[in-house]
Amino acid sequence: MTPDPTRTVREIAIDNPATVRLFESLGIDYCCGGRRPLSEACELAHVPVTEALRMLTEIGTATSSDEKAWGKVSFHDLVGHITTTHHSYVRQEGPRLEALLDKVISRHGTAHPELLAIRDLFSALNRELVTHMFKEEHILFPFLEKMETAFREGKSLPPACFDSVGTPIARMLADHDDAGELLTKMRALSSGYVAPAGACPSYLGLYHGLQEFERDLHLHVHLENNILFPRAIEMDAALSGAALVDAA
Repeated sequence: MTPDPTRTVREIAIDNPATVRLFESLGIDYCCGGRRPLSEACELAHVPVTEALRMLTEIGTATSSDEKAWGKVSFHDLVGHITTTHHSYVRQEGPRLEALLDKVISRHGTAHPELLAIRDLFSALNRELVTHMFKEEHILFPFLEKMETAFREGKSLPPACFDSVGTPIARMLADHDDAGELLTKMRALSSGYVAPAGACPSYLGLYHGLQEFERDLHLHVHLENNILFPRAIEMDAALSGAALVDAA
């Protein structure tokens, strides 16, 4: 099927998850900015839309776990994947990269003061993500699994500490926007994670690690913003509507 430049990046990525890697390589925002039409997203990324359409046409179907059709699995399986894959990645790589930043700064911070700013941004990002993931794992995700069970069994909404699922989701979306801004600033300061000429292995490893952290977080946010959260809001509306009908 020939891609349509008026469709949103989000729609294209959901229909064919294999496109995610292409969007990532082209610098096209498919997570926080995924609701933009492809033509607009290409313009923002300085990518000719004709070239993007050509490359999208050549893409096959999903083949890896990153490219699985997650929109078709249960909430239990999706939040399990997010937690064991992406949350675990953040918890493992965050401290490692902070320690590596300190090491590289101790050797190259004087000549490259941008490293200090990158460290401050990454530390803020890591702290925010740790808090964000705790709220998801202990409040939002368990509720979504209970809500899905209620929906499947024709029962009413489970009790919650919020008025509707849209309330915590709005907070999670705002956190994602904040994280996206921090990533954008880090990428700019690092010149797209291109280390200076003659950089030592630690410097090269740091920039590679930060770029991989960015890529993983893009996938992480895509799964939540574009797949999990819209499905949850739709299910919440269906259950709330059914409750109103029963009450009448």
